[in-house]
Order: sequence, then structure tokens, then C-alpha cells
Amino acid sequence: MASIPKLRRKRRFARIAATVILFILLIASAGALYLWNGLQPAKAGAAVRVDIPSGTGTLKIAEILESRGIIRNKEIFAAYLKYKGEGNRFQAGVYDLTPGSTLDQVIAKLNAGDTVKAEMIRFTIPEGYTVEQIAGKLEEAGYVKASDFLALDKTPGKLELNLPKGADPTAAGLRFPLEGYLFPETYEMKKGSTAAEILKRMTKEAADKLAAIPDLEKKLAERKLTLHQLLTVASLVEKEAAVPAERPLIAGVIYNRMKVNMRLEIDATVQYALGQTKDRLLDKDLQVDSPYNTYRHMGLPPGPIAGPGLDSIEAALNPKASDYLFYVTKKDGSREHLFAKTFAEHQKNIAESKKQAAANP
Repeated sequence: MASIPKLRRKRRFARIAATVILFILLIASAGALYLWNGLQPAKAGAAVRVDIPSGTGTLKIAEILESRGIIRNKEIFAAYLKYKGEGNRFQAGVYDLTPGSTLDQVIAKLNAGDTVKAEMIRFTIPEGYTVEQIAGKLEEAGYVKASDFLALDKTPGKLELNLPKGADPTAAGLRFPLEGYLFPETYEMKKGSTAAEILKRMTKEAADKLAAIPDLEKKLAERKLTLHQLLTVASLVEKEAAVPAERPLIAGVIYNRMKVNMRLEIDATVQYALGQTKDRLLDKDLQVDSPYNTYRHMGLPPGPIAGPGLDSIEAALNPKASDYLFYVTKKDGSREHLFAKTFAEHQKNIAESKKQAAANP
């Protein structure tokens, strides 16, 4: 028969053991409740915009999500990601996340990169627009200040531009170094894009379009032209040819006149030198002191006088062979030209054009 002290010791041990077990159970229950609570969706609410910067680790993402009320507990979320083998496919960006979503729903959205689409601006630059016209159009749309755009164009060395091979924005006498290198196209860019970003985008478009022309360098070598000269010829064609079918023929006339050392005498170059478009050029206009004035200076102007489109570039690359040295605009509303081989024929065409003008006031 056990002694009384011994029985007391056993009972005391049993009570202590029961207390320890109860304490452990309470701790385990509290831990389980804490874990369960942390795995539950956060309190439901309206969508919250959350920015996940590029290069952010999962622990930092968990911290951001907790601070924005998307998850209840960052430590539990991080542990849950590790348990599920998730987090390595999360994509950076701006998200609209909804408090009340399950952890798996949040994970799925971050994996999918289901970001908020950036607000965009959209603008179209027509063929034949000058840098000044482009700047004015962008300012009118409220995207950038024209003065900022033009100032950057005049200092292209400050920009890391993706210019096409053979570009020459440092040629002597240029009014705007990037004239002809801002490709006419419809652009879509993020709202708030700067003048520098727009310039870079447009020069890259020019580089990409030119790079896609088959055998470009070979054709330039055959014509003994630099890319800068090609774009200059193309810009003249763009401004002179109102009817697409005449582009190769007008390009041919330009080359013919250069071949026999005739001044080009292209009105569009004078208008560019004047900085304005005039319906009719006066004799004093033709005397403007500018390297762009092809009535006074032999050969091509220092650079393009506008942004040529692909059709005009192709025409400058592949001119139509002819013996024509002159052309004058018809005044019958067709916007076509009368072409001539000799000055005498040209004079007759001018007289015909004046008759048409009189008949179609």
C-alpha cells in the first residue's frame, strides 16, 4: 500500500502534467486561430490601386499588400507563398486589387500581370509635315510645348536617339537637325510622355522603317547617295508630288537636273527657307538668302524639308527614267503636272497652265 506522501507526489505530478498539456493545447489553439485568421481574406472594400515596383521581392510585396489592406498578415502571406511554391512569377506594375479577395485570387492576379492599363495618347503625323508643324500639332493636342520640342530637335546630341545608319543631324546649315527623321505615322504612347520621349519614339520608327527596305544600302551605293541625301530627295518629292503616281517621275526629274548641273529651282525649298507656305512665290521670295533656296544654290539643300513617307522614299530610291528636266502644276484641279524635256516645251506648258487657271478661277 502506497504511503500518503507518495500519493500526494503522484497527484501533484498529474496536476502539473495536465496543466502543461492544457497550456500547450491553448498555445496550439491560439496559433492555429492566428494562422487561420491570417489566411482569411481581408475585410471587403473598394478596389485599391497598388504599385509593385520592378525588382521587388516577395517579402516586400507582402508588406505592400498588408499596408494597403489587401491581406491580413504579411508574414503568413509570405509563408503561404513558400508553402505553395509561388511568388517567383509575380509581375511588376500597377494593380487594382480588391480587399476581400482570397490569397489565391491575389496570387493569380500578380502571376498574370493583370495590371492597370496605362492611359494613352494617340496622334497622327501626316506625310510632308515639317518639324515645326509636328511641334505645333503636339502642342495643340496638349501633349507637349512646341518650344520644348523644337529646342530638343535643335540639340539632338543631348538625346540618346536611335537614328538610322547614315543619318546626319550635324550637317552644316540645317534649320532643324532632325527634319526628315521624324517618321510620319500614327503613334500611341503613354499619357504624360515628354517631348524627348516622343522624339525618340519617332526617330526609332524612322530607323525601323528604313531598316525594313530591302537592299537599301546596295541601292544607295548604286545611286551614289548617302541616306541623308536620299531622305532629302524624298522630302522634295513628298512636297512636290500631290498625285502618288507622279512621285517616281518627279524624283527622276530631280536626278536629271542634278546630273546636268542645273539648279533644282523647287518652290517647296524656298517656302521652307521662308518658314511659311505661300500660294504664290514672288520674285523677292526666290532671292531669299538661305542654303535651302534651290533657285540660288546648286544641288540639294542641306537636308530634308519635311518628313517623307515610305512611298516618297521608294520613289527616291527607284525613280522613273525619263528625259524630263521641267514640270509645272496643272491648273485644272487634277493636281497633276505637265512635264517637259526642253525649256521651250516648259514655256508652252506654263502658258497652258495659265490658261487652265483662267478657265478654273
